Amino acid sequence: MNKYLQLFRTGNAVMGIVGVFVACFMAAGFDIADEIVNLLISAVVVFMFMCGGNALNDYIDYEIDKTAHPERPIPSGRMERKTALYAGLVMFISSVAISFLTMDIECIAIVIVACILMVAYETCLKQRGFIGNITIAILTGMMFLLGGSVVGSMMDNAIVAAMAMLVSIGREITKDIEDMDSDEGRITLPMRIGIRNASIIACAFYVAGPLLSIQPMIAGTYGILYYTVLIADAIFVFCAISVFKDPHRSQKLAKKAMVLALISFILGVFRF
Repeated sequence: MNKYLQLFRTGNAVMGIVGVFVACFMAAGFDIADEIVNLLISAVVVFMFMCGGNALNDYIDYEIDKTAHPERPIPSGRMERKTALYAGLVMFISSVAISFLTMDIECIAIVIVACILMVAYETCLKQRGFIGNITIAILTGMMFLLGGSVVGSMMDNAIVAAMAMLVSIGREITKDIEDMDSDEGRITLPMRIGIRNASIIACAFYVAGPLLSIQPMIAGTYGILYYTVLIADAIFVFCAISVFKDPHRSQKLAKKAMVLALISFILGVFRF
């Protein structure tokens, strides 16, 4: 595989494009065809942003990758560290520059903030445990805000963005509980306050996310198919309960519930 394709992990970046397409559809519905230019611009922006993040990750974690991912460009000797850094910076700068083509202040601001957060996460916040968890959750939610901003307003996707952030924090904490014995060099929330207290906090986030999903039902924002989100909500509640006894199962189920919730929001666009 070409070393740059491997550095950028283009498969993951393409999934980012799919994500922003979905976010745009959720915000604009079938009017998305009227925003095709901004949709394509946002796809390029997200692709470059994710490529930049992956390149920076390889630059920062090159020592870890010698053991965990020896096939990657830097540990395999096919690319110098500084080359990966420069490539990542070019991608970040390009994503910001291209976002200006939308001429939308919300979109531009989201991309700039996302780049700052990603750099901060990779360089220092990753090792800070809970702050790192929150950063990842914010970046997850910002994908939906970006989709809303390029087709109208980021507030069109505010509920799904907030829901994604909350359950993502719960899942990140659960993963830290699961990995507590193997984590080195990180001060995670379970290490600071203990497994039980961290589990209680994860439980709270798992429950808070589904509570937000009720708002579109009350407001009539989506069609009847949106009510399938209640299945995802039930799974999140189960995750909240199981985090105390089986954190591995909890975080795995949470990931599936997040996908199911996303599908529910998409189905809700279809009105019958």
